Amino acid sequence: QVQLVESGGGLVQAGDSRRLSCAASGRTVSGFAMGWFRRAPGKEREFVAAISWNGASIYYADSVKGRFTISRDNAKNTLYLQMNKLAPEDTAFYYCALETHGGNYSPSFYRRDAIYDAWGQGTQVTVSS
Repeated sequence: QVQLVESGGGLVQAGDSRRLSCAASGRTVSGFAMGWFRRAPGKEREFVAAISWNGASIYYADSVKGRFTISRDNAKNTLYLQMNKLAPEDTAFYYCALETHGGNYSPSFYRRDAIYDAWGQGTQVTVSS
């Protein structure tokens, strides 16, 4: 059974940068889409970014486009989220997700949490002003 473990969260100041990592074990993740989601206080879980199996297709939420960069290293079985210019509204619990069915999805479906069937426990990112 695959296990996803996020790391890199913590308390940062507005304008700072932070890189989150998602290490997968128990299964090779190459060949499957992966994504990042987050849940802010008082809000529902929302899409942040997603990446196709080979990194050729990348999608971002409008709120993070231009500031966040998603990437993956399939050789290391690891997903990354580079977060720049962090703002208080980025404060949330960040989750790594893996799609394990190998489905063919339209770009819009990468934003839906329903296509992902493996999730990490999350890592808290708190941005102070």
